Amino acid sequence: MLSTRRRVALLAVPLAVAGALATTAPAQAATAGPASLTCQGKGVDTTAKARYRSEILIHAPLRTIWDLQTDVEEWTSWQKPAAPMTIKRLDHGPLRKHSRFRATIAVPSTPPATVVINSTVQQLQHGKCVRWTGPADGPGGYHIDGVHVWNFVKVPGGVLVRTEESHSGPHADPSSDMGLEAWLTDLKAAAEADPCD
Repeated sequence: MLSTRRRVALLAVPLAVAGALATTAPAQAATAGPASLTCQGKGVDTTAKARYRSEILIHAPLRTIWDLQTDVEEWTSWQKPAAPMTIKRLDHGPLRKHSRFRATIAVPSTPPATVVINSTVQQLQHGKCVRWTGPADGPGGYHIDGVHVWNFVKVPGGVLVRTEESHSGPHADPSSDMGLEAWLTDLKAAAEADPCD
C-alpha cells in the first residue's frame, strides 16, 4: 500500500500524464454545475469515487492548442509534472481512436516507486474533443481506473478548453484535482508562447 504522501504525489499526475492555471475560470467539482463533458456522446465515469472538472480560456489558435494536446510524446517538453515522467506512444501516426500511450512516473519515495499509466483513446473528433481511458498501476497493489475527456470550443479571442476526469478504484482520492489545474496552466502557457501565433 502506498503511503499518503506517495498517493498525493501520484494523484497530482493526471491519468495519461502529469501535467499543467494561470487565468482560469473557477474550477468546479464535477458533481456541481453542468452535465459531464463528452466526446462523441461518451463521458467520464459518473459513478466514480473521484471526479474533477476545470476549464481555461487560451488566447491562441485552435490548431496550436490541439497540436500541443494531441502530441502526447511531447507533453513533457511543455508540462511541469509533479514527478519525473516519460511518455511513449505505443502506435504511430496522428492521435486517433484506438491510439495507445504509456506514462511511466518515477514517484519520489523511499524506496523509489514507479507508476505506469496505460491509456487508450476511445473517442476523438479532430479539433473538438478527445476521450481516453486507462489504468494506473503501481507498487503494493496501487490501482486507479481513469477516464479523461477534453473539449475545445472556439470563442471570441481564443479557445475555451474544458477537461474532466474520473478515477475509480481503491486509491481514488475525491479531494484531488488530479493535476488538471496544472495541466491547463501549462497548456495555456505553451500555446500562448507559440511563435506561430
